[in-house]
Amino acid sequence: MADVQAIVLLSGGMDSCVCATLAAKRKRTAAIHVSYGQRTEARERKAFELICDHLRITHRLAIRNDVLRSIGGSALTDLNIQVPESEHIGVEIPVTYVPFRNAHLLSAAVSWAEVIDAREIYIGAVEQDSSGYPDCRPAYYRAFNEVIKTGTRDGNIEIITPLIGMRKFEIVQLGLELGAPLDLTWSCYSRENRACGVCDSCVLRLRAFQEAGAEDPIPYQLPAKV
Repeated sequence: MADVQAIVLLSGGMDSCVCATLAAKRKRTAAIHVSYGQRTEARERKAFELICDHLRITHRLAIRNDVLRSIGGSALTDLNIQVPESEHIGVEIPVTYVPFRNAHLLSAAVSWAEVIDAREIYIGAVEQDSSGYPDCRPAYYRAFNEVIKTGTRDGNIEIITPLIGMRKFEIVQLGLELGAPLDLTWSCYSRENRACGVCDSCVLRLRAFQEAGAEDPIPYQLPAKV
């Protein structure tokens, strides 16, 4: 894979899809997907494959990380913890936070980047209009880039976060401008056939499409709460 310049972490969600589309237009891109025992892992994996097909990303790596499921502590990985509706989420970090998840995902991507000589890793992290996860903050990625410089062979791999300062509706607008396949994405935390429309991820997504003046193309259970 000597021709690959960048790797994109592609969960199959809206933000990662827009990020992947942006990366694929800028660089010769490979995509990595990590299943970690989340409730909707099969649907997210399907979205990953469909998005890669659409963007003609042929270099793909899909892996499992059972550590996060074994540790638990999140409604996404522990079936004994209920996924809350958006209206029940307060000012504290919600139970849908997967402890230190992005470090695991980034570590896998960095290891792969070293092997295939990719210099950039794109991730669709967003700070604003998010659930307040601590591993989505700019300071986190600045610190992680320092770890990469210190802990890799050549120290020349960089994490790129092109969406991190954007509002969700701006991400929708950018996706539409880029022709990102938003209809192939999946964001719901709890369901794999029709999105629930009430979890935090669904509500943030629906609100973003509404504010962007566009219709969300994926199917939802009715009524959806925005």
